[in-house]
Amino acid sequence: MTTTWPPPLEDLKADMNVPDNQDDALLQANLDAAVAFVERVRSDVDYGNFPLPGAKLPSADLALGTIRLAARWFTRKRSPEALVDMGELGTARIPSFDADIDRLLRIGRSARAIVG
Repeated sequence: MTTTWPPPLEDLKADMNVPDNQDDALLQANLDAAVAFVERVRSDVDYGNFPLPGAKLPSADLALGTIRLAARWFTRKRSPEALVDMGELGTARIPSFDADIDRLLRIGRSARAIVG
C-alpha cells in the first residue's frame, strides 16, 4: 500500500481483496467521493492543491482511513436499510459510523478540539 495522495484504486482493491476489474468504475467513484470528503473535513492537511502555511502532509493513517471509508461506502450500498442478512442468525444492524475510520481520519468524536 502506498502513502501517496490521493490513494490509488489499486490500494482500495487490495484492501478489499477485489481481484477483478468488474466494479472498478463504482469503486473509483466511491474512492473519489471519500477523497473529496476527507479533503473537505480535514482542511488542516496540505493535499498539494492549495498549500497552507504550517499545514502537514497527508499521513499513512489518513490514506488508510480514506481507503476504508471508500470501502465502507461501497459495501453500504448493498444494505440501504442499514441491515445485513446473516442467514440463520437473522439480521444485524449496520452502524452509521465506524469508530476505527473516525480515529484514522480524526473526524467525528475523534476530531481534535479547536480553540478559538
